[in-house]
Amino acid sequence: MDKYFEKVRNYLLELNCEIVTEHEEDGVFVVNKPEEGIANLVLGCADPILIMEQFIFEIEEDSLSVFKQLLMKNRDIVHGAFVLDESGHKVIFRDTLQIENLDLNELEGSINSLSLLLSEYANEIIKLSSKELVS
Repeated sequence: MDKYFEKVRNYLLELNCEIVTEHEEDGVFVVNKPEEGIANLVLGCADPILIMEQFIFEIEEDSLSVFKQLLMKNRDIVHGAFVLDESGHKVIFRDTLQIENLDLNELEGSINSLSLLLSEYANEIIKLSSKELVS
């Protein structure tokens, strides 16, 4: 696992990500890339995959409308998808990549996908996360 951790760490640095936290024992990084809208992106090296997750917003109450819009947007996301956490209230961007054959371009593509999602879908995310829309 150490070789994968170091590999991912080097890629993150090459992509100019700010590594806020890293725990080699757990294989976890937390990174920021503020110019891309990325804050507290968690990357976990869990051989055979690299898991990437970023909290997007919280849903106070179940809403068929919100869930439907998120699922429809998943179709447009290049890499990754919107998912709900175990509580069913936190909307998270999640992507998984094969860690053994991971290369810089692949990791960059996933980070760029999240950045693009955040920039193009920002207004909708704000609306979906507002209490007025949730019903």
